[in-house]
Amino acid sequence: MAATSFEGLCQAVRGCRSCAAMNHVHVLSHANGPLDSDVLFVAEAPGRLGAARTGVPLTSDVAGRRFATFLAQAGLGRERVFVTNAVLCNPLTAGGLNRRPARPEVTECSRFLREQLELVRSLVVVALGAVALDALRLIDPHDLVLARDVGRNVPWAARTLVALYHPAARSTVARSHEQQLADWRAPGRLAQGVGV
Repeated sequence: MAATSFEGLCQAVRGCRSCAAMNHVHVLSHANGPLDSDVLFVAEAPGRLGAARTGVPLTSDVAGRRFATFLAQAGLGRERVFVTNAVLCNPLTAGGLNRRPARPEVTECSRFLREQLELVRSLVVVALGAVALDALRLIDPHDLVLARDVGRNVPWAARTLVALYHPAARSTVARSHEQQLADWRAPGRLAQGVGV
């Protein structure tokens, strides 16, 4: 039943053209991960050199390589996590570079994020960055602020929500690579039922 519903959701996503300034790559498929995942990660948007090219979130580019490193630090296998984004298409500048998705784009795509959260049964949800935290706040309110609450877990929508920095290289301006490696122990321990 969930698999059928997920196929329907993927089809609806592929048909969406609501946001005119997007590269309509529609990154949502079984390549995102299993519906019975241990952890559901929500990032910002498909990157032009990553998911917009591969169809798999957080792969192929610098953020994807850092994500793989952080997953290993957490003791999580890619095959046991579901990875999605606040927006499912690639936001680009007029010059063709990645840009942060605009608030109306995040709001428009929140219906798809809500459906993913209903279908993916993970009890641990990890917001990768401020855009993801804001997108999840549209689904169910929370008080997490990334800079203040990084690594902290809170009850949220009958699950546990953890805020981490997005694995993009620019995140090291706010939080060092070493600090981020330590932060990633939180979702790993939660997925193993240890707590933080």
